[in-house]
Amino acid sequence: MRRWNGWGDDTVEFALNDDALAFLRERIGRSVTPVDATLEQACRAIPASRLKPHALIDTTPRLRLTCGLGQSMQDWLRLRYGETGPLPDGVAFPESSEQVRELLDYAAQNEVIVIPYGGGTSVVGHLSAPEDERPVLTVNLSRLSRLIDFNPEAQLATFGAGIAGPDLEAQLRARGYTLGHFPQSFEYSTLGGWVVTRSSGQQSLRYGRIEQLFAGGRIETPSGSLRIPTFPASAAGTDLREIVLGSEGRLGILTEATVRITRLPESESFHAVFFPGWMEAESAVRTIAQAKLPLSMLRLSNPVETLTTLTLAGHKTLIGLLERYLRLRGCGHNKCLLLMGVSGARPAARAALAHALRLARAHGGVHAGEAIGRKWKANRFRNVYLRNSLWRHGYAVDTVETAVEWPKVWNMMSSVEQAAARALEQEGERLHTYTHLSHVYAQGASVYTTFVYRLSGEFGRDLARWRRLKAAVSEAIVAAGGTISHQHGVGSDHAPYLAAEKGELGLGAMRELFRHFDPQGLMNPGKLVAAQVHEEACSHVARKLA
Repeated sequence: MRRWNGWGDDTVEFALNDDALAFLRERIGRSVTPVDATLEQACRAIPASRLKPHALIDTTPRLRLTCGLGQSMQDWLRLRYGETGPLPDGVAFPESSEQVRELLDYAAQNEVIVIPYGGGTSVVGHLSAPEDERPVLTVNLSRLSRLIDFNPEAQLATFGAGIAGPDLEAQLRARGYTLGHFPQSFEYSTLGGWVVTRSSGQQSLRYGRIEQLFAGGRIETPSGSLRIPTFPASAAGTDLREIVLGSEGRLGILTEATVRITRLPESESFHAVFFPGWMEAESAVRTIAQAKLPLSMLRLSNPVETLTTLTLAGHKTLIGLLERYLRLRGCGHNKCLLLMGVSGARPAARAALAHALRLARAHGGVHAGEAIGRKWKANRFRNVYLRNSLWRHGYAVDTVETAVEWPKVWNMMSSVEQAAARALEQEGERLHTYTHLSHVYAQGASVYTTFVYRLSGEFGRDLARWRRLKAAVSEAIVAAGGTISHQHGVGSDHAPYLAAEKGELGLGAMRELFRHFDPQGLMNPGKLVAAQVHEEACSHVARKLA
């Protein structure tokens, strides 16, 4: 069964070994395990529903709780401490686009706010209900999950937008195809969620980000149904796909999505390459990316993340042997780990790997084979379960991510890590922070930073601590010239920082677009572009960062 107040299936554990716990205690200190609220305690605090009855709507408190929050740190704190705050007044499970249309009409007639819900994996506050006099309805799309059309000649497949990653891939793989979109949330996140948040999968270097994969679909809006046909290419004015991509539920509800699919690769492998230090590693990865080799992944960890990865790996004797070998090859304390994915036809894959390794060696790279890569692939969707284990030991873990051009990568990484450390120093707390480049392009790279810090055991203090940390790193991202989101979307957590990227003219265009499709302002208010009541505060943040 899926955890109601954490990540994933409650039968899956990713335990911290003794060495990992000792490592954390040395770096940030011992912590005290917080006392979690029970599900029953959390449900007792939920007020009665304000919704008028409807055959498709369930107002059970437990369902309202489990479909009312996502996976951001703020959501975790609210669930774990039982301080749930505003929740939806009901949850609907439509089974067709027509039933979604029916629910939107009901919402319009009764002034009901609507929040679309896919897999519940948002880490930036897409799913939280606003404090509003109007009732709130969450529309859970999990039953819109069938394969609607499969077209191998055009390499297109159409699915219900609520289909989860594993189900989508299983249906395609049975036919010899793949979408190739593998975000870390793959187990639970949905196709519709990927589209409306502009998701990026771990192997986007080969398959592309979701904007390259999304070909068309159907979206139900308060103003009517919008169907986007599929073309190989079109010069016919505004690309309506771009209106839906990254819309985060503000336009309506995506019910069907057609995606571009690829034949399963004949060969796939993941290789570890170590570099003596960051500058050599970054230079190598930039050179490989700009050579445009047919690779599927380049993921580069900085020295602290490399150390953390090896510490968490277990197999102490084998890791010790690897460390000694790498020291002999010039990769010592500041070594950086590059994971390189190679997918495709065997001859092309062999040639791409050989070329990439030649470029890596020219920058001091040491090829360490496939063992680390195989372990990474086996755990690629399990590592996130460490959040549960860390919490049980009194530690919180959060992330931020951005993207910048290559000349700004080092400064961005340093600025974010330093801003986070300074934010917690105000409380006398230490921070374990590390960074990797999760996606690379000829132009630049994403910069993905993780923070591990101690919990206080008190909801108010932990919420304030997280908010201080989040504000500090978000301001650092904007000040260093990065996008406020490379792959997680904006939600409510990042909305105050969007003006620095889009400008007031750009935000005004977005507001008018939303108003065109949603004249009553019912669709997921406060997400992406801040609600009217928060605009003054957001403008203040933008001026501060300008």
